[in-house]
Amino acid sequence: MLHPFHPLRNQELELVGYAKAWGEDRVFYRVPGGDHVRTLPASWTDLGPTDPFVAVAAGRSLFRVDDLLRVALLMGEIGAETCK
Repeated sequence: MLHPFHPLRNQELELVGYAKAWGEDRVFYRVPGGDHVRTLPASWTDLGPTDPFVAVAAGRSLFRVDDLLRVALLMGEIGAETCK
């Protein structure tokens, strides 16, 4: 299972491997219908450890307040850059 906003969500992927790479746990999977291998952070899948926030929220919230505030700041910066 992938993060709810990932384009490959709800698809079963062929797992090729699981390893620490680029400083985090990652899963390696075969591209559906192809021979290429790609990688994702394990935390984006159901193979990674359960996020405590997700467990406590129990489906009631998909976003953390800190993450939403960070997105709002980024959107403000993007808006300021495009208005120049």
